This record gives sequence, structure tokens and C-alpha cells, in this order.
Amino acid sequence: MKLGLEGRVALVTGAARDVGREIAVSLAAEGAAVAVNYRGSAEAAAAVVEEITRAGGRAKAYQADVADLAAVRAMVAAVAKDLGGLDVLVNNAGLALRKRFVETTPEEWHRQIDTCLYGAIHCCHAAAPHLEAGGQGRIISLIGDSSRVGESGLSIVAAARAGVVALMKSLARELGRSGVTANALSLGLIETAHDRSWVEANRDKLTRLYPLRRLGQPDDIAPLVTLLASAQGGWITGQTISISGGFSMV
Repeated sequence: MKLGLEGRVALVTGAARDVGREIAVSLAAEGAAVAVNYRGSAEAAAAVVEEITRAGGRAKAYQADVADLAAVRAMVAAVAKDLGGLDVLVNNAGLALRKRFVETTPEEWHRQIDTCLYGAIHCCHAAAPHLEAGGQGRIISLIGDSSRVGESGLSIVAAARAGVVALMKSLARELGRSGVTANALSLGLIETAHDRSWVEANRDKLTRLYPLRRLGQPDDIAPLVTLLASAQGGWITGQTISISGGFSMV
């Protein structure tokens, strides 16, 4: 299916690995020029850019910590200058520390909230003028299903990303008159490199929570992100859409 992203520019945060990588590659395959954001994984980000360019697409890596507003503003300005604008923002960068609430520390609260909630706010604030100017802007924010239904051990990141849901709904109303859509994708447990040992130790118990009896993979997420980024997703806004293998059905 050709989604017609030729001539569009997309910024994907946390795009060096896992879900972010798959999203960047998928958007590029549909014709978008992709800004591959990373915080510390320069080599992995460079590999994503190389994969996209080798396939005939356009991409460039940009280092920035989304928790740092000044860094985000500089990154968005550079993307617009280098790639010719900004049409799609995918808020994928995140940080989740699995821990019982009573054992968490204020430093851990701030790290997760700064990345997951303030990171989305920073990126949206910096990107919004560009998205409005183009008349067909797209904001797609990835959250976890814990933000909607709660989950033991993830109270802080769940609270932070619940704020992202409210942000998307509010921006959908505020920016909609300029043709900008804003949606959240609520994910079940996705197998990624950083939590592989924990998943393997608990796989049987975890998969029983999912009607499809498997955990999510990064390439389960990218197709819907790409659809929402396209003209075909232009009448979907202010929504929180679950991609969770049936973990939650609300």
C-alpha cells in the first residue's frame, strides 16, 4: 500500500533501536525524509541512517536528549533546515524503571517524567509551528498500556504517559484548525533489547496475559504509525489506540 509520504519530513525520537528504528525505516520506505533522533546510541543511529539511504531513502541522525528543551529546539531547527521542513513528529523516546512504588526515589521520578512527559511536551512545542505551517501536520505519541489501565511496578512512567494522552487530546483540539492531527498509540509489552533477560525469565507468565499468546515485536507498531502519518490517517485525531495483542480491551 502506497501511503504517499513523498516530500514529507518526519522526526522520530528514540529512533536508533527497537520500535523507533522500525518506525523510521517504515516511514522512509513510504517516501518520507526521516530525522533519526538518538540520545547516546550514535553508532546505532548511524546504522539506521545507512539502512535507509542504502534503500534509496533520505535520513539524517540528530543527537538530543528530549528532556532538554534547548537541545530539542536546536534539533527541530536543524531538521527543518537540513531536510526542508517538518511534517510528522513521532514521540517514541521513553524511560521506564520497573520498581515497586514505595521503593522508588525522587531522582527516579524526575528521570522518567522528564523523558516521557516533558520530552513529549518539548518536542511538540518546538515542532508545532512547523506542523501548523504545512497544513497537514501529524503528531503520534507512543505510550504504554499501563498509562490507561495501570500496572504494578510502572506507576511513575504510567503517570507520566497518562499526561501524554491528555496532551494529545488537547493539541488535537487546539491545532486541528491548522490541519494537524495528534494521537497516542498505547502499546502492550514489546520485546526489545534492553529488557530481554527479564522477559525471558518471565515469558510463560507474561504471554498468558495476552489472548494472542505472544508479546509484541517492534514491527507490529510501525505500520499504524505510518498510516497515521499519511493522508489516509487525516481524519483520525485525539484518539488513544491500543496495539496490545489484547492485553487491554478498553
